[in-house]
Amino acid sequence: MADERGPADGAQPGGREQSGPMTEAEPADVPYVAVVGPGDGATAAECAVAEQAGRLLADRRAIVICGGLGGVMEAAAKGARAAGGTAVGLLPGPDRAAGNAFLSVALATGLGELRNALVTGVSDAVIAAGGSWGTQSEIALAMRTGKPVAVIGGWTVRIPAGAGARPPRPASSAEEAVIMIFAALGR
Repeated sequence: MADERGPADGAQPGGREQSGPMTEAEPADVPYVAVVGPGDGATAAECAVAEQAGRLLADRRAIVICGGLGGVMEAAAKGARAAGGTAVGLLPGPDRAAGNAFLSVALATGLGELRNALVTGVSDAVIAAGGSWGTQSEIALAMRTGKPVAVIGGWTVRIPAGAGARPPRPASSAEEAVIMIFAALGR
């Protein structure tokens, strides 16, 4: 039975389960990091990198944000959940049930590819594993808004002189990408 202290089952207000002692700085101080990459066309190597990135982010208590479907998105959510973390999927369609099985929270946006702006918009930083047109749009949106981006594999992005954007930083592994992102966020 819940009282003024909150739900009796240990859940936080809004349904978030507590996964360790909360501090005064949480949840505002918890970084939200998007892991983006191909869905159906993702390779096994890209999925392995995304899963490791999700796990490493969760180990550092980051919230993992993704597009909520398969491929890299599913792998990142799987890694985050395996480490006891939270994985939020922003789905392109109107049905929450379309989300992958590893999501902690599935948000059906009904926006199609436009949901990519939400994925980067709610995130503090982006890790891209592999490349696709959707991935490129997420990288571009993150760069346009000044968010740090680490890229593992995928397509090459060349920034025109005078564009004023911070280029994505190439990483050779999920571990290097996570370290880069946390350094860029000052953590």
